[in-house]
Amino acid sequence: MAGKYPDKIRELELYDGRFDAYRLQAKGAEVLFASYQAGMQIPAHQHDTDNYGVIIRGELILTMQGESRRFGVGDWYHVPAFCEHAARFEVETDEIEFWFQPKSAD
Repeated sequence: MAGKYPDKIRELELYDGRFDAYRLQAKGAEVLFASYQAGMQIPAHQHDTDNYGVIIRGELILTMQGESRRFGVGDWYHVPAFCEHAARFEVETDEIEFWFQPKSAD
């Protein structure tokens, strides 16, 4: 798998999705150590998780609500649950993503 991650991260299970990532599961969340090849695009979609991410190598171009914004190394982004968004990567990119499950009403 692509990405420049420490050996301990590379021992995590692989994420089975539309991009390459190592997955760490936690109570109420998943943490993905994701890697994207230059030229990769993820079409518009939405999900039921509240997502935060930080770019650790490369750059993310995130489109939400008709506006595109670039995020570089050290930049954090947030995609609220059920918000349609798309992503593209002009250069090889690594990021850490946090996918938080909605809190259940008790």
